[in-house]
Amino acid sequence: MVASSKKHSREQKVARERLRHYSARNAVHEGTLARRKRDNVLAIGVGLIVIALVSTAQVFYFSAGPGMPEPAPSFTEDPSATEQQNVGAVPEATLAEDRIWTGDLTLNDVALGIELDGATAPQSVASIVDSIANDYYVGTTCHRVVKTENAGLIQCGSLDGTGASDPDYAYGPIENAGVGGFYPAGTIAMARTGDNAFSNGRQFFIVFDDAIIPDDTAGGYSIVGKVVSGLDALQSEIIAGGIVDDAEDGAPVIATSITGFTIQ
Repeated sequence: MVASSKKHSREQKVARERLRHYSARNAVHEGTLARRKRDNVLAIGVGLIVIALVSTAQVFYFSAGPGMPEPAPSFTEDPSATEQQNVGAVPEATLAEDRIWTGDLTLNDVALGIELDGATAPQSVASIVDSIANDYYVGTTCHRVVKTENAGLIQCGSLDGTGASDPDYAYGPIENAGVGGFYPAGTIAMARTGDNAFSNGRQFFIVFDDAIIPDDTAGGYSIVGKVVSGLDALQSEIIAGGIVDDAEDGAPVIATSITGFTIQ
């Protein structure tokens, strides 16, 4: 009976030891499962945060950051100006005479010496020469200034002061556009309606700070010439006055109009 009792006691001890090992292994296994579940939840949470941050960064980049599209010099959108042909009494390109034209453009009291290149932009230059001869420009306004990190320009020649295009006068094509969207300070180029190569009119813009203006689906903007003197005075006497509402794109605080335009 004593031997049997001892044997039973040993069996119980072995059984308890097996149970202890089993419980320990089971606890480790359950801990591993719990840790894996916790890690998976954490990974999913981090992934969602990363996605949210990337999405926010992309929205900021394209709406307010460096990816924001540069404001392009253009007319108020005219839905009717879509056909690829000249409209109105557009002069022949031969009027530009394939030569450099020199002259003076006066904005308020600021006199700018200019050159127009009839060889590289004959149709646009012919239009300007003809418009000057017909006394179009004097009295028209410079209704818009753009001043951003990547562009500085003033747009002139608006008949009604709003920048709306003239539905009775438009021409193309785009000539001598800025390479890679680059328009150096002093550039004189034609404004047009976005995505329409045959929407050049009489409005033009003067670049006072080097500008990067991306092409649209129609291309770039016709460079007709350059300012050879007076650019500093333009900046100090008109541009320095700022833009209405401290905007980057809007009407100049100092009301500006073309008071003189001669060419020879």
